[in-house]
Amino acid sequence: QVQLVESGGGLVQPGGSLRLSCAASGIIFFSDNVMGWYRQAPGKQRELVARITSGYRINYADSVKGRFAISRDNAKKMVYLQMNSLKPEDTAVYYCNTLIRGMDYWGKGTLVTVSS
Repeated sequence: QVQLVESGGGLVQPGGSLRLSCAASGIIFFSDNVMGWYRQAPGKQRELVARITSGYRINYADSVKGRFAISRDNAKKMVYLQMNSLKPEDTAVYYCNTLIRGMDYWGKGTLVTVSS
């Protein structure tokens, strides 16, 4: 079965950096999949942060452009989110996502808290 496991969250001061990782398993053709990072802040809807396609086409939410970078390692079945210049408004639970045959798969999330 498909599993996505996020790691790398934590408490960081404003202006700091974190790197999130997503380990995928149970996906036969991982390199063919669009992989995404979403986040959900308290009291808000889940929103797309960044997405990377099989052809390495990338799109970002406007709020993170120039600060975050998504990447993937198909050999390791990993997806990463490098987050720089973090702001308090980036505080949220971050989820890894993929869509396979019309079904969304989600990890359990990793909490990122940006606070002084």
